[in-house]
Parts: sequence; structure tokens; C-alpha cells
Amino acid sequence: MKLGLYMATQWRQGADLGPELANLIEQVRVARASGLASLMVGQHFVSSPLQMFQAMPLLARLAAEAEGMQLGPGLLLLPLLNPVIVAEETATLDWLTGGNAIIGLGLGYRKEEFASIGVPFKERVPRFVEAVEVIRKLWRDVVVEHKGRFHTLSGVQASLKPKQPGGPPIWMAGDVEAAVKRAAKLADAWMPSPMVTQDEVGRLGALFREARAATGLPPAREFPIIRECHVGSGIGNALDEVREPLSFKYEAYASWGGDGSFIPADGIRGDFDKFAASRFIIGSENEVVDRIAAYGEVTGTDHILLRVQWPGLDQKTVVRTLERLGRVVEKLK
Repeated sequence: MKLGLYMATQWRQGADLGPELANLIEQVRVARASGLASLMVGQHFVSSPLQMFQAMPLLARLAAEAEGMQLGPGLLLLPLLNPVIVAEETATLDWLTGGNAIIGLGLGYRKEEFASIGVPFKERVPRFVEAVEVIRKLWRDVVVEHKGRFHTLSGVQASLKPKQPGGPPIWMAGDVEAAVKRAAKLADAWMPSPMVTQDEVGRLGALFREARAATGLPPAREFPIIRECHVGSGIGNALDEVREPLSFKYEAYASWGGDGSFIPADGIRGDFDKFAASRFIIGSENEVVDRIAAYGEVTGTDHILLRVQWPGLDQKTVVRTLERLGRVVEKLK
């Protein structure tokens, strides 16, 4: 089982971001020293009630501290972005990381983001599919020819090819069956969000493998998932140590809309313990080891990216969890 850090890059409105870059750098250094193998950061635009750093410039800054780790955005909202820029920025990141870049891609679901950037929400699926085709052509072809609904490239060449032949692995997100089947055809792996329950990750993961086999493509090399994680002090209930910032984060998600099937009818705080128990990895060191092992057995995952901070959680608590994860890594060997 490979463990990674899914870095939190969101803060409450009014929070001072002055010290936060230094905090993120410290987290990467501790994560690497603890044996975590990968690092990803997310992307949103106009993200009220949260402040948020953008993924690609932040990753470029963190690449030196993450030497030897897989590193990439998880995920870019591809329908909102120009695929030529995505292809060339990712190729650059691949060289900065010595060929260890990965790229997570998703459709996006917040209509405010689409309206603010001027992309029709109803076009997000065809834009996504065509953009992936453009990216792969730019990574693969010496001379690119493409005439599509949204993009035209005529006899151009990418400024640079990625260090990895054919480009970094593309992981696609999406928590419904249509997205899983799309990932089976277009991606190198499917990556569910932490909203999806453990049992549903297992069911959709099996659907991905079945759909991929039907395409004739080889099996995916990895099955990455994202989970919220806190390794407690061993005194009292570990969830109580992070309950307020973690529930605040998910209340913000609920306010953004999206697929309401993942939100309890009475809200996040109304039944938060049940909501967390079926999704998150929270407990003492030994409990976390057992939960990770259970995820592997139930879902088939072999790569779990752990988010250990949420808006309002202090740096000392985050660093302690990352240090304890070092002992978790050792116990999982």
C-alpha cells in the first residue's frame, strides 16, 4: 500500500495567508521524511467561503521539497482550462520533478466557476473529452493536427514533451457511474473523492476495472483514492480532536451544491459521526493501520492520498499527524 499527502490549500475568509506557504513547505518536508510517496493539491475558483491557492504555481514551488515523490494537481477542472496550457505546464512540472509528475482531471460541478470563467456548464463533458485528446496529442505527436468542436491545432508542435514518454499518468475523478466509465476509456486510473463511502469506492472500482477490460486496454497500474485522515493522540476520541474544522470543511462543500446524495438530509453536523465513519480514516496509530488495511481489502486500492488538514486546524496538529503517519507506513510494510 502506497500512502501520499493530499495537501489542504484552503483557509477561512479573513485568515492571514502570510505564514501559510511556510507551513505547507514544512508539511511536505515532514511527509517526505515520514515515507509518504506522493503529493497532490486541488483546484477551485471563486471558492468563497474559503480562500485557496492555485494548484500549478504552488506545485512548482513545492517540487524541490517533494524530491522523489509523485507530484501533481488533483485535480484540475479541465473544462474551464485551455488544454494547450495544461499540456505544456504539466510537461514542465514533469521535468521539475524528474519524471514524477501525475495529473488529476475532473469535470467540475460548481456553476459559479463556469459562469465566472465564461464556459457554458452544459458543455463541460464534451469540452473535457476533447481536451484530454488534445493533451495526449501534444505529449505524443511530433506535429499536432486537431480540428474539434472547441479547439483547432494545425501543424503545431508542443514547446516541450514531458520527461515521461507519452506523458504523466492521467487520473480522472468523478463519483458517479458515467464518470467511472469515462475514466476507464480515457484515463490511466480512476480516483474517487473523499465524499464516496468505502463500500461505494469498492463497487465503483469494480465497475472501472470491468469497463476498462471491455475497452481492451491493459489494467490500470494504480488505484488511487483520496481520504480524510487524522492520527489521534491516543487519548480520547480521535474524531473529537478535529471535529470542528473537518465538519466546517464539509459544510462548505454542502453549500456549494453538487451531488446531494453524499450529504445527509439533516446536514453534515447533524449526523457527522456516521458520515465520517463510512468515509474517513481517523483513529489511533493502530486503528489507522487497520482502517488502511481494510480499505485495501474492501476496495482494492493500492494508493491512498491522505488529507490531514482542514480550515482552522493548527499546524502543530497537522505535523504531529504526518509524523505519526511515518510510524503507520512502517507498520504497513
